[in-house]
Amino acid sequence: MEIIRKIDIHAHVAPYPSLTPPTLYEGITWISADELIVRYDTLGIEYGVLQPLVSPEGLFFTMTNEAIKLTVDAHPDRFFWFCCVDGRSVSNSADANIGHLLEHYMKLGARGLGEYTTNLYVDDPKNDNVFHYAEELDLPLLFHISPAIGYNYGIVDEVHLPRLEKMLQKHPRLKFIGHSQPFWAEISDDYDIQNRNDYPKGKVTDGTIARLLRNYDNLYCDLSAGSGMNAMTRDPEYAVSFMNEFQDRLLYGCDICTPMGTHPEKLCAFLDGLRADGSLSASAYYKIVRGNAEKILKL
Repeated sequence: MEIIRKIDIHAHVAPYPSLTPPTLYEGITWISADELIVRYDTLGIEYGVLQPLVSPEGLFFTMTNEAIKLTVDAHPDRFFWFCCVDGRSVSNSADANIGHLLEHYMKLGARGLGEYTTNLYVDDPKNDNVFHYAEELDLPLLFHISPAIGYNYGIVDEVHLPRLEKMLQKHPRLKFIGHSQPFWAEISDDYDIQNRNDYPKGKVTDGTIARLLRNYDNLYCDLSAGSGMNAMTRDPEYAVSFMNEFQDRLLYGCDICTPMGTHPEKLCAFLDGLRADGSLSASAYYKIVRGNAEKILKL
């Protein structure tokens, strides 16, 4: 069987690990570029797309655009990058010239906008302003959904994502790439609101994500992290149907933040197994693990 080297749409690194505060998880540090490349070689990943983290919510340190750009320059054969801004940047207003910032980073090689985590409602005018410029500049937007204002990081929406749907309608040329526990909980319509920011288990009944994918061709899904892995593996029969139907808008990802954690290996093994047993066609597998990212990145 032909080896297809994957593209990780969702990557983070600490550009200066020795200067980075440890996390609160028993002193575990963020992963370095060199450490991430070692993981990539094990997982069969050729390229990662580095995502800065610039909003203050939930951060131990800021992953700046500039530091991420320098990391990519040091490893041009392994990484691409998205730039990121906060919706409150420049003037903390809904008419801030965010385009000035985005155009600058595009000239430096940024191929998208993310990970977008500004902790305001999805349709807040300041977020809407960022979406406007991203749409005008044809920058795909990778976003993290949060369940509430003041709950850590991420743009905020209610159950069934009505505010996201509003923005999908308003910005039809903007590629929205969804991610996080509250986003992936919506793969099924029978989850408990109390575990919306967790990892719901059990059989899946067609949910909001499938409905939005069918109705809006500008929505894409990031399979990274425990949230994406859980959404795919909790009901393998449904996952096969879901991936075959939406094979053109699913993006393989890892979201490896520290040297610890096994969710990337679990998702990789799951997808590779579906390809091996024929549940996913060779073409569908290629699109999910590489081809769709090639289009997003304009490779």
